[in-house]
Amino acid sequence: MTERIVVLDGYTLNPGDIDWNSLKALGDLKIHDRTSEGLILERAKGATCLLTNKTPLSRESLAALPELKYIGVLATGYNVVDTEAAAERDIPVTNVPTYGTDSVAQHVAAMLLNYARGITVHSQAVNNGEWTSNDDWCFTKQPMFELCGKTLGVVGIGRIGLAVARVGAALGMKLIAYDLYFPNAEKLGGLEVEQVELDDLFARADAITLHCPLTAENEHLVNAQRLKLMKPTALVINTARGPLVDNQALADALHAGQLGGAALDVLDVEPPPSDNPLLSAPNCVVTPHIAWYAREARARLMEVAADNLREFLAGNTQNAVN
Repeated sequence: MTERIVVLDGYTLNPGDIDWNSLKALGDLKIHDRTSEGLILERAKGATCLLTNKTPLSRESLAALPELKYIGVLATGYNVVDTEAAAERDIPVTNVPTYGTDSVAQHVAAMLLNYARGITVHSQAVNNGEWTSNDDWCFTKQPMFELCGKTLGVVGIGRIGLAVARVGAALGMKLIAYDLYFPNAEKLGGLEVEQVELDDLFARADAITLHCPLTAENEHLVNAQRLKLMKPTALVINTARGPLVDNQALADALHAGQLGGAALDVLDVEPPPSDNPLLSAPNCVVTPHIAWYAREARARLMEVAADNLREFLAGNTQNAVN
């Protein structure tokens, strides 16, 4: 029997610069760029294998798909799928846990360096004619500083957090970190990282970067109370999950000059509504959830997703989350 494989929302993974050949080899593949909630059942009908990135698969939707036997999430996070309902029908849900480590770490590095050197601010000033009309051969629009000797605070020092810590070390930064499951010396691989409590990290760090999963316990981990602990020159970076940050509290702190800046790749609602207070906050750089988006990272994601399905069809489920 030929498997009927349906990709519900493939555009963000592959807008056309990589191929689907590894998945096409596994069955009859139908790819949709995007699928609205009202079209989920129509497009998934008859599928034996469904692949989704952000399109939700609820208990009700799964109940209406009797032929379905496999769900592959084209991402690391899998909260878009009712994994419990899938498990009740012995439908494995798989994810792609490792693909974008270097891509995310480099995005954090870019945010750090942009904050320290003001690349975008100065480039825009030059484009606006400010250098052409300047009396001096150089000028600055913001304080500029070296990262060497500054303290980088890493919240969540797993795979990506460790990669970011290595970047910080290469820049000469001191490393402090908080994690419920702090890595041992072997996993740190020679990095000198001081283990600290979370509030201590907020008080001491010159830059704080978030790399922890979102849980009920750490929602709004960055809140008004912790922001008051921070140095007035410090930077908050979030490339993890949007709800880790209390939007209004961070925006208020930026307006009040309580901290130096924020650099965010994720927000609590994506795409954000126009009234998200962070979109108009001063000293706040926002990128559209692209830390993971390097072509190489997406190609790795594609191969792991295909390998997950290939192994399932061979009777060996891997990377199952339920």
